[in-house]
Amino acid sequence: MSIDNIIVLIYLAVILVIGLFAGRNIKTFQDYAVSTRSYSTFVLFSTMSASFIGGGFTMGNAERAFTYGIVGSIALCGFSIKELMIAKWIAPKMANFRQAISVGDIMRQGYGKNGQILTGLFAALICVGIVGAQVSAIGYIFESFLGISRNMGIFLGCGIVIVYVTFGGINAVVLTDVVQFILTALGFILLLYFGLEHAGGFEAVKASVPPEHFTFLGSMTLTGFVALFLTFFLGEALSPPYFQRLLIGKSAKEAARGTFFSAIFCIPFFLIAGFIGLIALTLEPTLNPSLAIPHVVKETLPIGIRGLVVACMISVVMSAADSFLNSAAIAMTHDFISPLRKKPLSEKHMLLLGKFFAGGFGCLAVFFALTIQSVLDLIITAYNFWAPTILIPLIVAIFGLKSSFSTLLLSASLGVSSALIWSYGFDSPYEIDGIVIGTLVNGLAFLAMYKLAKPVENKVLVNEVA
Repeated sequence: MSIDNIIVLIYLAVILVIGLFAGRNIKTFQDYAVSTRSYSTFVLFSTMSASFIGGGFTMGNAERAFTYGIVGSIALCGFSIKELMIAKWIAPKMANFRQAISVGDIMRQGYGKNGQILTGLFAALICVGIVGAQVSAIGYIFESFLGISRNMGIFLGCGIVIVYVTFGGINAVVLTDVVQFILTALGFILLLYFGLEHAGGFEAVKASVPPEHFTFLGSMTLTGFVALFLTFFLGEALSPPYFQRLLIGKSAKEAARGTFFSAIFCIPFFLIAGFIGLIALTLEPTLNPSLAIPHVVKETLPIGIRGLVVACMISVVMSAADSFLNSAAIAMTHDFISPLRKKPLSEKHMLLLGKFFAGGFGCLAVFFALTIQSVLDLIITAYNFWAPTILIPLIVAIFGLKSSFSTLLLSASLGVSSALIWSYGFDSPYEIDGIVIGTLVNGLAFLAMYKLAKPVENKVLVNEVA
C-alpha cells in the first residue's frame, strides 16, 4: 500500500472518530437537529464553507475553466452574492425563529401544517438525491486518485459518513465540517502552488492558454454568462442544509457573520479552483476537461503531499454528503412524519426515527450509486427545483407574511412544471436554465395569488367582526 493511500485511510479513521466523539451526548431529537444552538461565528463560517464547496464548485469549476476560461469561476460569484444578501437580510430574521429546528417550521407558520408536510417531503427527496450524487463522486475520487475500485470507494467513504451522521447528528456534521474545511483550504492552496511551479509560473500559464480564457466572458456569450450566474444565484439558496446553519448559532448575529465570511471566502476559492483548470489546460491541452483536477494532482504533487490533497478532495465531497444526509433525516422525521401523526412522538422516538432515516437514506444513496447511475442525473436535476417551488414562499414566510396552502401548492406546481417544460420540452433556449424560468414563474404566480387572496381574507374578517 502506498504512502498516499495510508494517509487517506488515516484521515478517514480520524474523521470517523471525531464524528462519533461529537455525537456522544445526544439525548433528544433537538440535540440531533440543532444541538444547543451555541456555535460561534468561526464554526458557522467553517461548516457553511465546507458544505457549500462540493464537487461542482471544485472539479466542476475547474472543468468549466478548462473549457470556457476563468469566466466560469466569475459566474460562480453569483452564489457568493446571494450569500451576502442572505447575511444582510435573511440571517438577522432568525432571531424571530429561535425555537425552529427546520425549514418546515418556518413554512408551517406561513402556510399551516400542510405547508410543513409538503416542504418536509420535498426537502427530504432533494437531499437524498444530492447525497446519492456525492456518494457516486466519492467512488470516482477513490478510483481516479488512489486506484481503489469505485465500489470499494463508495462503501468506504460513504459508510463512514453514514455512521457518524446516524449516531452523531448535527454535532458530528459540524465538527467534521470544521476539520474538512481546514483541510480543503490547505489542500487547494498546495495544489495551486505545486501546479504553478510545475507549469512554469503564472506567466507561463497565461501564455499557454487561449487569450480569451482570461477575458471577462471567455468563450461564453453574454446570455450564457448571465444565465449561469443566475443559476448559481438561485440554485442552492436557503436549501435545507444551509438553512439549518442559520438556526444553530449562538445568535442571529453570529449566523449573519458566519454567512458573510463564508460568502467572502468562497470568491477567492472559486478563482483558485478555476485557475487549477487553466493549469491542467497548460499541461495537457487535449485532456478530457472533467479530469482537470485529477491530472494536476497526479502530475504535479510529490508523494505524501498527494495523499494530503486527495484527502482534501474526499473532504470536499464528504462535507456536502453529511450535511444533506442530516437534513434529509430531519426533514422526513420532523416535517413530514411528525405532523402527520395525531399523537405526538416522544423525544426518544423522534431521535430513533431520525437515526433510522439517516441510516436508511444513506444506504439508499449507496444503492443508487452502485446500481442505477443514470438515476443520479435525474435526482441532481430535481435539486434545481428547490428554487422554483419553495424559495420564494419561504422568504415570504421569513418576513412574517402569511398565505394559504393552496397559494403555496399552486405556485409551486406552476414553478416546477415551467422549469421542466423549459428545460426538457424546449431544451433550455437562449442558454437559460429551467431553474431561472421556474423561479420567475413561481414568484409571479405566488404574488398574483397572494394579492388576489387578500381582499377575500379581509372581507371574511369584516363579516366575522360584524
